[in-house]
Amino acid sequence: MRAIFLDKDGTLIENVPHNVNPELIALTWLAGPALQLFQQMGYALFVVSNQPGIAHGCFTEASLETVRHRLAELLAQYGVSLNGFYYCPHSADGMVAPYATQCACRKPEPGMLRRAAQEHGIDLARSWMIGDILDDVEAGMRAGCRTALIDNGNETHWHLSALRTPHVIAPDLHAAAQRIALLDEVAAGRRREAGGS
Repeated sequence: MRAIFLDKDGTLIENVPHNVNPELIALTWLAGPALQLFQQMGYALFVVSNQPGIAHGCFTEASLETVRHRLAELLAQYGVSLNGFYYCPHSADGMVAPYATQCACRKPEPGMLRRAAQEHGIDLARSWMIGDILDDVEAGMRAGCRTALIDNGNETHWHLSALRTPHVIAPDLHAAAQRIALLDEVAAGRRREAGGS
């Protein structure tokens, strides 16, 4: 199985800090059609999201169920469903035990992607991590994925390195989906040529 790993806030839904109010949850520009395209290409869809607001006492883990349910409602309008929803509740400077800790799942660490891969049989080398900051890119690179950055202004510290240089940069999720589709077509063409020679 190959997958698209999606950051939630600022990538899949509009970035409203520490929001768990379903009335304020809205998909980003053309996110629904983007996920439709990914599903048509045969990708499974997973959210991987840092949620340090839990460690800081802004909301509880249970509150994220409301978010997940609302997200499912919004995506259902496009005939799209998520295959998994992973989040990291930790923050080293948090105030709520036991969430106030270092962990292996908070992006840019790759723990959420690796856990999803183990639980769902995902081929990380054939998968993509898409997010709106370079920590998302680094998490994807550390997991062995290809990566796409949504350049919507949310990344403000452009400290590039081998692990923080995305394969694709796009202005929105739908543009990223189109570019990934094109890259898939090119790769498929090369495989056909190799098989025919």
